[in-house]
Amino acid sequence: MAGQRRAFSRKPSVKAYRKLYIIATEGAETEPAYFSMFQSKDATIRVKILGSRHASSPKRVLKKAELFVARVGLKKSDSVWLVLDRDAWQEAELNMVWQGCQKNNFNLAVSNPCFEYWLLLHFEKGSGISSTHTCLEKLVHHLPNFTKGHVEIEKLRPNIRTAIAYAVQKDVPPCMDWPRTKGSTVYKLVQELTSMEGINNS
Repeated sequence: MAGQRRAFSRKPSVKAYRKLYIIATEGAETEPAYFSMFQSKDATIRVKILGSRHASSPKRVLKKAELFVARVGLKKSDSVWLVLDRDAWQEAELNMVWQGCQKNNFNLAVSNPCFEYWLLLHFEKGSGISSTHTCLEKLVHHLPNFTKGHVEIEKLRPNIRTAIAYAVQKDVPPCMDWPRTKGSTVYKLVQELTSMEGINNS
C-alpha cells in the first residue's frame, strides 16, 4: 500500500563471548599483582585470579581451582592454570598436583625456584641463581621498590616478550610438567594471554 512502511525487526546484537582464564596462584600477593595487568574490559579474554590471603601449598591451589570450576562451570574455550613455585616443595607433591591437572584438564605453570625468577627474566637471562634469596637479590637491582605486595607493572610490561624468549631458551627440551633446573613455564600462560586480541604488551 502506498505510503505504508514495511515493518522490519532488528536482530538483537550478540555480544561475543570472551575467553575466560582462571589463574589459581600459590602466592598471595606477587602473582595476583602480576597477572592483573592482563585484565581489561576491552580485551577478548577475561582473567579471573584465584588468590588467597596467605600463601598456599600446591595441593590447596589445585583444590581451590577444582572448587571454583565445580561452582561456576566452564565453557570449552575456557582455560584453567595453576601457577606454582618449585621452591621447597617435594617432587611427590608436585607430581600429585600434575596428575590432578591432567585429570581435570588444567594447565600447570611452575617457576624454579620461585615466581620472582619469572619476573627476573623480564630483564636478564637469569644465570647464576642458586636459591630464592639470590633471585630476589638480582631482581631488586631491576625493581628497587619491589616487595611481595608491590610489583612495578609499568617496568615489567615492556619486557614481556624478552621474558618469554629467555624462558623458552631454558626450556629445552620443553618439559611437560615442571622445570627441574632453573627456569619457568609461566611463559606458556603468558604467551597465550599476550596473543589474544586486545592485550597490549608493546
